[in-house]
Amino acid sequence: MIEPDRTDWQVRCAFNAFCKRVLENEAINIYNERQQRLTKEMTFSDLTPQEENQLFTLDKQYEGDEGRDFQVAGKKITPKLLAEAMRTLPKEKRKTVLLYYFFNKSDVEIGQLLDIPRSTVQYRRTSSFERLKRFLEEHADDWDD
Repeated sequence: MIEPDRTDWQVRCAFNAFCKRVLENEAINIYNERQQRLTKEMTFSDLTPQEENQLFTLDKQYEGDEGRDFQVAGKKITPKLLAEAMRTLPKEKRKTVLLYYFFNKSDVEIGQLLDIPRSTVQYRRTSSFERLKRFLEEHADDWDD
């Protein structure tokens, strides 16, 4: 009767040693992977200015003074013209347009913010868009920077 207990104990000890060895090997593998990754990675603060400039590009359309206006369907659109077009809208419609197009809010979110129904938001947005379109079509080539 002593012999089976002894065998059971030996099996437990062997399994325990096996589990510990597996965990040690896995820890070594993780450490080696991290060390290998660190040799390949570099922080942004370690980059030279030339290397930094290779990570991004700028659209030439928006650089400098000449890039501030653009042509659409043969009409010249300037920032001043866009600002004036927005000023022609009533305050509540201007808020709706700004929240929708520049802050990426949905009609439901705008309705909750302004405490108005979603359908009202949609109406204000679409009617404002038509009003802006008419204004820009009429005044596109009249404005200069």
